[in-house]
Amino acid sequence: MFRSKSIKLIGLLVLAVMVIGACTPAAATPAEAEAMEAEAEAPAAEEMAPSEKTIIGLSFSDFATERWKNEEVLMRGLLEDKGYEVLSAEANHDVKLQNDQIDNMVTQGASVIIVIAEDGDAAATAVASAAKAGAKVIAYDRLIKSPDIAAYISFNNVAVGYNQADGVMKALDVENWDVAANGPARVVKMGGSPTDNNAILVRQGQDEILDPLVEAGKIEIVADQWVDNWDAAKAVTLMENILASIGNDVDAVVASNDGTALGALQALKAQGLAGVVPISGQDATADGCNSIVKGELSVTVFKDIRELSPLAVELADQLAKGETPDLEMYTLAELTLNDALTGEVPCKFLPVVQVTKDNVYDVVVKSDFQAYDEVYRDIPDAEKPPKP
Repeated sequence: MFRSKSIKLIGLLVLAVMVIGACTPAAATPAEAEAMEAEAEAPAAEEMAPSEKTIIGLSFSDFATERWKNEEVLMRGLLEDKGYEVLSAEANHDVKLQNDQIDNMVTQGASVIIVIAEDGDAAATAVASAAKAGAKVIAYDRLIKSPDIAAYISFNNVAVGYNQADGVMKALDVENWDVAANGPARVVKMGGSPTDNNAILVRQGQDEILDPLVEAGKIEIVADQWVDNWDAAKAVTLMENILASIGNDVDAVVASNDGTALGALQALKAQGLAGVVPISGQDATADGCNSIVKGELSVTVFKDIRELSPLAVELADQLAKGETPDLEMYTLAELTLNDALTGEVPCKFLPVVQVTKDNVYDVVVKSDFQAYDEVYRDIPDAEKPPKP
């Protein structure tokens, strides 16, 4: 019995050796051995080191406003050309969503975040969290009311409002307005979004022109409304309601951007007042400039975003490298007209240009800011200037 078991065991051992021999590869050549060694030393895909690119975030309040998507494309391209990884998000006018998106960018490792704030007060919460985590925030075009921001860059928004009101009053020829025969000129003020500090500064500039005229008895303000989110559709409704309440008795409208102005124009057009009542805009959009050459919108304000976006990218690059940008300090009280706010922020403001039918070709078209065919859309060939 013991001998039988031994024979069986020997047989099993022989079989095992045969199987192992069959499964063992032939001796590798030196080149094959080197390749196998390199493969063994290489980490698995999931263990590869993360990208060494520095991350920059772009946080937009919305893309409904024409200019924001254009600036997103411009900034993204410039940042990627510099070798940065770019995270971009659009909040669709949702304050909480924008704060969550900013927090998420910080979590993903963004060292700098450029923010177009939906609400300059609410965004301060996300800025505080970002600063605590070591991320730098640039308030782009719209102020975030926090001393924790690393920079605030925009255009001179007081000058924007000044040029709007100045352009409308010139179109009205207010200096020669016959108060004795007509009474004071009846003016509607249509402000921008009340959550956007720019709208406050624009109004300050408008009032530098309008207040002295009110005091002199040249004009009277017959309506004063603010347009949530700079929404053109809301501007239509507001203007319809204003016209109904004053019996269409209006001589001028000082609106705060092209979108709201074109909305107001829609309501004016329905009453036969488009092109009769001077009205202002801002941003020199294609539609706004087209309305100007048609004789409907009286004035817009040109803000060359081709200068602001590169400035933001330059600042982001400096901040990401730990450098200190050369900016001018302003107090939050100065920027918001609110003495209750304390602290300072580094700022830079770019100049603006008043645009009317007389200079839209030279300022907007010849500079390639807007396409000739867009600005002169639906204009008879005989009335068009030559293509630049």
